[in-house]
Amino acid sequence: MVLVFLHPLRRGEDDMGNKLTILDIIEKKTKNEKFTMLTAYDAAFASLLDGLGIDILLVGDSLGMVILGYESTVPVTMDEMIHHAKAVKRGVRSSLLVGDMPFLSYQAGKDTAIANAGRFLKEAGCDGVKVEGGIEVCDIVHALVTAGIPVMGHIGLTPQTASQLGGYRVQGRDLQSARRLLDAARALNEVGVFSLVLECIPDRLAGRITELISVPTIGIGAGPFCDGQVLVTHDLLGLFERFTPRFVRRYADLSSQIKDAVSAFKEDVSTARFPGEEHSFSIADEVLKGLGED
Repeated sequence: MVLVFLHPLRRGEDDMGNKLTILDIIEKKTKNEKFTMLTAYDAAFASLLDGLGIDILLVGDSLGMVILGYESTVPVTMDEMIHHAKAVKRGVRSSLLVGDMPFLSYQAGKDTAIANAGRFLKEAGCDGVKVEGGIEVCDIVHALVTAGIPVMGHIGLTPQTASQLGGYRVQGRDLQSARRLLDAARALNEVGVFSLVLECIPDRLAGRITELISVPTIGIGAGPFCDGQVLVTHDLLGLFERFTPRFVRRYADLSSQIKDAVSAFKEDVSTARFPGEEHSFSIADEVLKGLGED
């Protein structure tokens, strides 16, 4: 299927500089180059991740749990997503920026989906959007792509509909569900997604899907055979303590370090060890005397 996007696809020599584009990501698959995606919810983290060469930054609806304190991703609204996507955009120079379509922002129909997805591009400056679902969302995805909105697909464990899948469980372990995922991947590839997230599916099934579709796959709990890998940044850094999925590798334990630092600050203030002279500003004696006793 030949698609013509209205959105810039390739890294330019002039105004785009080193900005990664969708075609750059697609070409990584053809060159057998692994790539990375992480979540970002604010400008500070976005700038750090972008500066370290993370290929794709996802403004994930996971912000509902790790930033806003919801019990799941379901309550997240479009306005909340746009607010955070705009902040992330301010910290991005090179990474491809993708906005996550929240629950009920696209399921109600093509017009609603186009209007909401368009907000990510027009208001937040995203390069594309991510949509959860398989064959049931192909018509929506096709409408978005036809409207010039690049779409990243997402199958396997889809958090927005996890309750229908029996909870946060590995998908595709039996023949029927594995075939359903393979059919969904092919269908989404056909309607024009530029990449496909595979979440919580067996590694060799993910490998089979990666071999059979033309666009890059991005694994999260899907083994080593995907073209790219994604994690929630707060999981990677040990900042989210409510639970840690089995597929996450914690590269740091920042929660413990933050607790130690804040406890030390509290202790220093309560015992008058902070602030010290080195953290204070001086005033000349004559200026102070000139104030009198008032």
